[in-house]
Amino acid sequence: MSWSGFKKNLNRATTSVLSKTGSLDRTTDREFEEEERRFKSLEQKVERLHKEAMGYSQSVKNMTGSQLKIASTIDQFYDEGAPMGIYGVKYKEAVGKLEQQAQDELDVSYRTAVLEPIGRYASYFPEINEATRRRNKKLLDYDAARSKVRKLVEKPSEDSTKLPRAEHEANALREAYETMNAQLTSELPKIVDSRVAYLDPSFEAVVKSQLSFAQDAHNTLEGLRQFFPPETEGYELEAAADGILQQMRELSICGLA
Repeated sequence: MSWSGFKKNLNRATTSVLSKTGSLDRTTDREFEEEERRFKSLEQKVERLHKEAMGYSQSVKNMTGSQLKIASTIDQFYDEGAPMGIYGVKYKEAVGKLEQQAQDELDVSYRTAVLEPIGRYASYFPEINEATRRRNKKLLDYDAARSKVRKLVEKPSEDSTKLPRAEHEANALREAYETMNAQLTSELPKIVDSRVAYLDPSFEAVVKSQLSFAQDAHNTLEGLRQFFPPETEGYELEAAADGILQQMRELSICGLA
């Protein structure tokens, strides 16, 4: 940073402190402040949405991957001739198909219709924030110049040219600030209002993606129902499990001290 740049930043910091403590008149624009507040709220929500959308994608991948690991482990429990052995193979094939479908859906359709559009929308926010920072710097420069003019009016300098120069500088800074302020005040609402038309298709894509995954999972796993006995009541399953545990307790090895 150059020396002049350092001095300018130092002056702005001083002006900011003085205006916050009431030692310096501060220019305020309630309309801009309200639009900036709405934009900041939108920014936070979109960034959170993008993060959660990526989290959903990763969660589905983790879930289908875990299903496949469970199926691989179950498959190792049975000998080739065991009655349930073929069912373990069928289950492994089914969840393997689900995992591949999920990978294809999330890596192509979901990314294209959900993650990338939301990410592109959020990518404009840093540029808008930078424009807001430039506007705020112009405001600090203008307030400092106004303060300088006021001091020269209240306590005239022996140099009669100081006040006209200060007024000229203040007017130039006022025009620069007002131009940038007006532009942002006009455009920030458009950015906030654009969220509906931009995010609606992504929201629709999220719902359709979840529906498609749920339907595929149901249809694939429903095909395995024929390989299992008819559904039983919960107490029947518990009784069967207790019976097996009792048989294990009766084994001589369980009585060894």
